[in-house]
Amino acid sequence: MAVSTDLSNFQADIDNINQIPAVANILEVICSATGMGFAAVARVTPDRWIACAVNDKIDFGLAVGGELVVETTICHEIREHRKVVAIDHVAEDPIYKDHPTPAMYGLQSYISIPISLKNGELFGTLCAIDPKPAFVNNEKTIKMFSLFAELIAFHLDTLQQLSRTELKLKQEQKNTELREQFIAMLGHDLRNPVHAISNSVQLLLRSDLTERQLRLSTIIQDASYRTRGLIDNILDFASGRLGGGIKLSFDNDHSLETALQQVVTELQMAYPNAIIEAKFAHEADTKADYKRIAQLFSNLLGNALTHGNAQEPIVVNTKDENGYFNLWVENSGTKISEEALIHLFKPFSRGKIHKGNEGLGLGLFIAKEIANAHNGFLEVYSDDSKTSFTLRIPRSHTPIAS
Repeated sequence: MAVSTDLSNFQADIDNINQIPAVANILEVICSATGMGFAAVARVTPDRWIACAVNDKIDFGLAVGGELVVETTICHEIREHRKVVAIDHVAEDPIYKDHPTPAMYGLQSYISIPISLKNGELFGTLCAIDPKPAFVNNEKTIKMFSLFAELIAFHLDTLQQLSRTELKLKQEQKNTELREQFIAMLGHDLRNPVHAISNSVQLLLRSDLTERQLRLSTIIQDASYRTRGLIDNILDFASGRLGGGIKLSFDNDHSLETALQQVVTELQMAYPNAIIEAKFAHEADTKADYKRIAQLFSNLLGNALTHGNAQEPIVVNTKDENGYFNLWVENSGTKISEEALIHLFKPFSRGKIHKGNEGLGLGLFIAKEIANAHNGFLEVYSDDSKTSFTLRIPRSHTPIAS
């Protein structure tokens, strides 16, 4: 009866049907309710008829994966007209008593319902057969079969949608990884020329320059400093997304105050008209990666310089309190909206950007990641008169990388 063992194109259909827990029960209920001995879910195409699930109580001899010559089946005709076929007694049926299929397979009762997917495609049929007559050509039985066929179609549509979603997700994950690898390589390759520019302009600034040359050199120095910060943020972001996370090192060459003061000095040079009031009142034994804390501080101070009121001072303070090192940066300016606050520490979230202040929106995200790596917290408060960012990290508890 089976004519082919090549199921390479249909194994997924067989697997999908057998992933539906209700199918086995549906076939059992069909046999029990109709008294018929064989029920099946069949995949029917223009040239194939394959059993995806069976309940065989009469030794019909067709197992899962078994195949019939499609042209010899009534399901082949159902594929064309998409209508129910129900036969109580073949020998007495005016349409099918001389039909070759019942005679070929020794059938006297038959019922088959098309299984149609949401997109209009016919998957196949839900069918039952028996060598004895059965009462199936009635409204109650046909409604039962129709309901079961719709249930199977619903599950198949769900499985197909899930498969498409998983495929799309895998492709998006692959694309994301490629983008982040590209970002990491680009950031790494940009470092050398930026360092060359920065070193060169520092040498120029030590020379006797005209007022115009000094102004241009200062602009170059400002741009190189901002570019270095962007590259550091890009590399940290890519590292975190590719599994490396924020790396910490506690082998500090200088004190934390020195690292913080260097940030103030560099940014004061980049923003010569800004007023930065810094007061470092912490003790010297905070356990931390000072370079990372300086990077975090640079992002916060740079953010304050960019978005704060240029006519008002930016206040920077540090202190020790309840076993924590505290650093806060406060600037005057417009209140951060509630909507912007929700996304403030997310990557590529920049809020409302004024012309000339464009960036990648990674600074606050990286700052938050550095705080997390130190087992600390980075919080923001903003009202109509000021905005402040506060970092808190434990002074004695050994930080862990996030």
